[in-house]
Amino acid sequence: MKTALVCGAGGFIGSHMVNRLKSDGFWVRGVDLHYPHFSPTTADDFIIGDLRDFSVCLQSVNCHFDEIYQFAADMGGAGFVFTGENDADIMHNSAIVNLNMLEASWRRNNRRIFYSSSACMYPEYNQVDPNNPNCAENSAYPAAPDSEYGWEKLFSERLYLAYLRNKSMDVHIARFHNIFGPEGEWTGGREKSPAAICRKVAMAKSGDTIEVWGDGNQTRSFLYIDECIEGVNRLLKADWPGPVNIGSDEMVTINQLVDIVADIAGKQINKHHIPGPLGVRGRNSDNNLIQQKLGWRPTRTLRSGLENTYSWIEDQVRKIS
Repeated sequence: MKTALVCGAGGFIGSHMVNRLKSDGFWVRGVDLHYPHFSPTTADDFIIGDLRDFSVCLQSVNCHFDEIYQFAADMGGAGFVFTGENDADIMHNSAIVNLNMLEASWRRNNRRIFYSSSACMYPEYNQVDPNNPNCAENSAYPAAPDSEYGWEKLFSERLYLAYLRNKSMDVHIARFHNIFGPEGEWTGGREKSPAAICRKVAMAKSGDTIEVWGDGNQTRSFLYIDECIEGVNRLLKADWPGPVNIGSDEMVTINQLVDIVADIAGKQINKHHIPGPLGVRGRNSDNNLIQQKLGWRPTRTLRSGLENTYSWIEDQVRKIS
């Protein structure tokens, strides 16, 4: 039986990865500060611990693992990342976790490791035109991320690649583009825009008005969680480290995102645009490299993913009503 360690297994992507690995027949250990918030973990073993503590990292890799997945990070949506109020924690906490986990894995001779980077590491100057953003993998330099979160992700990418070159670690890196789906944070300030909009629409009546940050013409693409997990699975099977985009190339404006969710809900929703943290003006996944290297790219439509996500969030809203 193959074995896997999932760091950040109490979080959204990590908990879904645990489920996928279990369905593929792995014995899985999870580690996080907490268990998953919305359903019991399916991991065979779960360590409640802080990966900023090197001893917890050594404990987590105290046996052989065929695969290690490093999702643990101090992160959230625009309301957490782009206010400037959390920059020190974001950079310190996530960098320490990556430094610790890489070194502990290397010391324990666990060489095969995946790192979840982010499209936030791409230069802001390539994302000022909402209709023509450039997020090809080779556009990363000269570096100029729009947030300290992006700078930390870029640093950690280089950290993992340095361990690949100098210490023979079998590293694989993906740059995620706005992953969403059921069992992700949907309230509390760390949720991302699909979840936040689904919550606002679910709580509104037809004809109500919801608040939208900015003019709503900023563009993004959003990737459903199942496609994210499939992309990571394929990357781990490839003899190639990346970095590679794992994201949808179905770009929409935030106004369009609201309209899709409202249509799914069967509600007429008005928009009130207000100032708020926005990030770059435009971002979309460039999937040419993943198609070339893995012979695959995400194909699920945004609407189909939002249908599942809205249904789940609507159920969560009902529970607290």
